[in-house]
Amino acid sequence: MASVRSKKPRFRLRLYIAGNAPNSVRAIANVKAICEAHLSSNHDLEVVDLMAHPKRALADGVIVTPTLLKLEPLPIQRVIGNLSDTEQVLSALAIK
Repeated sequence: MASVRSKKPRFRLRLYIAGNAPNSVRAIANVKAICEAHLSSNHDLEVVDLMAHPKRALADGVIVTPTLLKLEPLPIQRVIGNLSDTEQVLSALAIK
C-alpha cells in the first residue's frame, strides 16, 4: 500500500485596494512578496480595485483599504493596512 502524503492547503487570498493610492501600491507589492517567499505556487491571489468594483467590498464587509482577506483555508482572516510588517501578516493569516 502506498503512503498518502498530506497535501498542503491551498491559500486563497483577496486584496482590496483603492486605485493607485500609495498604500494600495505598497500593499500589492508586499502581498506578492509574502506569497512568493512563504506560499510559493500554493496560492491564488485576487486583487479587487474598489474604484472599479465598489459593490464587491459589501459582500466581504470591507470598509477600508487596503484589506487582505484569507478566504481559504478556513477560518477567514483579514489584515488591514499596507502589509509592510511581514511577521504580523504571516501571524494574522496563520501562514507557517
